[in-house]
Amino acid sequence: MKTHQREILIYYNPTSSVGRKTVAYAQGAGLHVKSYAFSRSPSTSTSWKQILQFLDVHPRELMNKAHPYYQQHIRGRDFDDESWIKVIQNNPDLIKSPIAVRGQKAIVCQTPTDIYKLANQFKAS
Repeated sequence: MKTHQREILIYYNPTSSVGRKTVAYAQGAGLHVKSYAFSRSPSTSTSWKQILQFLDVHPRELMNKAHPYYQQHIRGRDFDDESWIKVIQNNPDLIKSPIAVRGQKAIVCQTPTDIYKLANQFKAS
């Protein structure tokens, strides 16, 4: 996955107020923003591997553990890395917060203003 330094990709849940606000804050920062609903998020395992590498997190850390599907089908189970990526690919609605990618950096936006962590890198560059 190649992204330009001036471009921010945001993967989010459009029904979430945090997701919508994160996109709005990024657009308000004057940066070129491409936003994708989780249902249209990267569909290849290679893309997800790269995002997870940029985030430097285990796929389990992206999960909304309160989600009913997580509680019924995933809680208490342990998967290898490939299987966790398949869980994300097939159930992107389990991702708890928007993910923003810029260049080779990515962040999980737990609050809408977290997007400024990526936006401010542009000004410092």
